[in-house]
Amino acid sequence: MSALQFSPDGRLQHLLTLEGLDRATLTALMDAAESFRTAPGTKPRRHDALAGRTVVNLFFEPSTRTRSSFELAARRLGADVLNLEIGASSAVKGESLEDTLYTLEAMNADVFVVRHKVAGVPERLAHHAAPQVHVLNAGEAHLNHPTQGLLDALTIRRHKPDFASLSVAIVGDIKHSRVARSAVQALAILGTQDIRLAGPKSLLPKKGELQGELYTNADRAVAGTDVVMMLRIQKERMQKADVPSAAAYFKRYGLDAKRLKKAKPGAIVMHPGPMNRGIEIAPEVADGPQSVIREQVANGVAVRMAVLKSFYS
Repeated sequence: MSALQFSPDGRLQHLLTLEGLDRATLTALMDAAESFRTAPGTKPRRHDALAGRTVVNLFFEPSTRTRSSFELAARRLGADVLNLEIGASSAVKGESLEDTLYTLEAMNADVFVVRHKVAGVPERLAHHAAPQVHVLNAGEAHLNHPTQGLLDALTIRRHKPDFASLSVAIVGDIKHSRVARSAVQALAILGTQDIRLAGPKSLLPKKGELQGELYTNADRAVAGTDVVMMLRIQKERMQKADVPSAAAYFKRYGLDAKRLKKAKPGAIVMHPGPMNRGIEIAPEVADGPQSVIREQVANGVAVRMAVLKSFYS
């Protein structure tokens, strides 16, 4: 998949995963994203890099943050944007993914932003895409969410630029989280050695599946860290993890002010959203001075602008 992402001249052709990318590529994308950031309350930055281009959002799963972020990113770069309503498309009539791609290519679509619950769909579309077309993975099964990994890395870099010295705890349902996987990939590429993955035993990956040390004790995982990233937990997975209630999960794995004090004094708190307040994270922590959760959202637009622009610069 990594080789598929680059054109013969070495340019980024598709973004399907962060795995296999090098530090220079990630750094260049984060640097470009910095140029699109603006202070809250100021006018967003715009560019004409995608003027005359068409970006198609193909979301086969519900999304608020990611889809809105990609749409804003594309429009701020001057693109025409088509949000395909899958429930009202020919996909419900049995049309194949490839035929959907070919149909929209015939209408001069240039970029396909794809989210799907089935592993391998973005790569499959990239294999069938015309040479001038780009495919961007906006979330794939439990495996990849590359722009989320990039925006998380950018957010961390703005507060803790020395990745090699960082201690990072990721807490929650790691096993089913494409966010966790892409974050770990980004951190590893950027040189972070101390990555701690914490959660109920049944919601942790197999040992060696992801870079990082596994913890079932959240207090030990958070202790002495620079970054604490909380993940959303689904209620049905709580039951399978032998956690009898939301209150029990919060007590064992949720981030409240007491647990946060175990991290370093200047630690930052992250969450990809949507948040279950009072289950994964206490409201006073989510909205507190160490939280960079809203900054993550803002950085998402900048990162997606940087990735889209990279296809044409």
